[in-house]
Amino acid sequence: MKSIQTTDGVLVRNYILGNEKSLETLVVRHKQRIFSFILSKVLDRVIAEDIFQDTFIKVINTLKRGKYNEEGKFLPWVMRIAHNLIIDHFRRNKRLPKFNNTDEFDIFDVLSDEMLSVENQIIKDQILSDVRSLIDELPNDQKEVLLMRMYRDMSFKEISENTNVSINTALGRMRYALINLRKLIEKHHIVLVN
Repeated sequence: MKSIQTTDGVLVRNYILGNEKSLETLVVRHKQRIFSFILSKVLDRVIAEDIFQDTFIKVINTLKRGKYNEEGKFLPWVMRIAHNLIIDHFRRNKRLPKFNNTDEFDIFDVLSDEMLSVENQIIKDQILSDVRSLIDELPNDQKEVLLMRMYRDMSFKEISENTNVSINTALGRMRYALINLRKLIEKHHIVLVN
């Protein structure tokens, strides 16, 4: 006889209703996958364990506050939290080349290791993703001008011709798009440093 496995959604609901064992089941069920994902990014078991624990602290806090959204599946949601914590880790611990205080210059002191470029790529990808999602929140006329200027490298003359507005209007829309983008960045507490 086959045993029927309780779905993640049911376990989440049971945990929210006070069944602590349900969370333990979820952790045991997904631990290997989540931990392996974190370890593959940070390449350090101790750091991976810290991030794994922080991930589930965030999961518990979100569930207890009733902020979990059933639209997504549990595992992708947790993986997204872990991914964001990995990004935060790399941003906080930005490694810089170390120089020895000697007269001899060693080129290997300056060259960045492969891990640093992986970190930078992860951070850069996250920044681009954050900015793209913020651009979607802009009013359509501002978003249109910003996309034409920044992503299609069009001149304001070309933008004005394509949108049937004056150059001054196109410039104004771009200005307001940038002002609103800054406000959105502050509102969402997004760090754009790479």
